[in-house]
Amino acid sequence: MKVMITGITGFVGSSLARTLAAEGAEIFGLARNTADLGRLAGLKATVIEADVTVRESLDGIFDWVDYVIHAAGRLGEAGVPEADYHYLHVDGTNNVLAEIEKLDSPPRVLYVGSPGVLGPIAGKPADETAVIAPSNAYERSKAAAEMLVQVYANAGLPIVIARPEFMYGPRDTHVLGLFRAIQQGRFFYIDHGRHTCHPTYIDDAVDGMLRCMRDGRAGEIYHIAGPDCLTFTELATTIAAALDAPSPHRSLPRPLAMTGAAVLELITRPLGKKPPLSRDGVAFFSEDRCFSWQKAHKELGYTPQFDLKSGVWETVTWYKKEGLL
Repeated sequence: MKVMITGITGFVGSSLARTLAAEGAEIFGLARNTADLGRLAGLKATVIEADVTVRESLDGIFDWVDYVIHAAGRLGEAGVPEADYHYLHVDGTNNVLAEIEKLDSPPRVLYVGSPGVLGPIAGKPADETAVIAPSNAYERSKAAAEMLVQVYANAGLPIVIARPEFMYGPRDTHVLGLFRAIQQGRFFYIDHGRHTCHPTYIDDAVDGMLRCMRDGRAGEIYHIAGPDCLTFTELATTIAAALDAPSPHRSLPRPLAMTGAAVLELITRPLGKKPPLSRDGVAFFSEDRCFSWQKAHKELGYTPQFDLKSGVWETVTWYKKEGLL
């Protein structure tokens, strides 16, 4: 089995590649010439220099593989122009799918989306029928890309959409800042940590996405999430316990935190630095996001195996081994 992965150098792409390689698949990946290949150390994979935003670089790349996993993307962060997200997530996705669509026998495609396209969730966990309602630049670009994917799916391309939520685990550096802030006593809650998130350990996310790739119904969407929706208080206290650090106790009301974040963004922007707190970050910690993974469970047999305590323990162990904490 030959699998091509866009974004193979990222946290998600490299994690998918490692699992597939361990299963005996032949792994190929696309990476820009400036990409950091550190996450691929020790992995048997053929890396091809290409850029999903440059259509010409993709010519002929997909016509000899059995599966394509489109995982190339950029996570939300302060200071990134909305046009940059659109260029990568929408234009890049269009380039990839247009190249695949040209083939007489196109490979099966897994598109890695995000439940973030639904925006904040009020009430019970959101399933795949919930209305798309993105609330920031990153979510808007992923929503637009997902709607584009549906156009290709409706035209007959064999493509499945997986929406993995809030992934963390070994080799991740995006959430590392949260662990460090808790360890150093710098973390504080917004609105007393009463809002919810839905963390997903990377091994569970990979298992769910690969089930979607192999057995998901073409044109369908599947939420892949951890076993439980949790408050940020539960998240932070679990991380603190794993770090043997004091549990956070300070809290700010959302309006005050938003004002402070706006000021920090203004101060750091001319310096070309990331603010220690952004308005999108405040929004993340002061909104509710909770998702149902029952469709993937019923149709694909997906059942997350890592509760928060075990997943955080594995993550902290790896961070310490690598000297990151």
